[in-house]
Amino acid sequence: MRKVIFIIAVLLASCSSQKPLYSWGKYEITSYNYLNNSDEKSTKAIIKAYQKIISSQKGTRKMVPPGVYADYGFVLLQANKTQEGKAMLLKEIALYPESEIFMNRILKIINK
Repeated sequence: MRKVIFIIAVLLASCSSQKPLYSWGKYEITSYNYLNNSDEKSTKAIIKAYQKIISSQKGTRKMVPPGVYADYGFVLLQANKTQEGKAMLLKEIALYPESEIFMNRILKIINK
């Protein structure tokens, strides 16, 4: 009888939905539109999506997902918002130190 209860408990526990580590909002749709169109409207939409991801993390980690600050920084750089773009790349390094080598290469190219 104990085995049956244990098996049922394990099955029920494995069926429960887990909260994701990070929340992405409508990032997939917005980034798809940005990559396909790359116009002013899609650029504004992707910037707004990044701002929402950064400001309202509902995932279990309550942190901005890896790469978001870097991607946001690249979009800002392409939109000629150099200072803001650099700041986002530096935030990526601060939050995810393993990105430092790559981000520093990008920053070095920008500063030339």
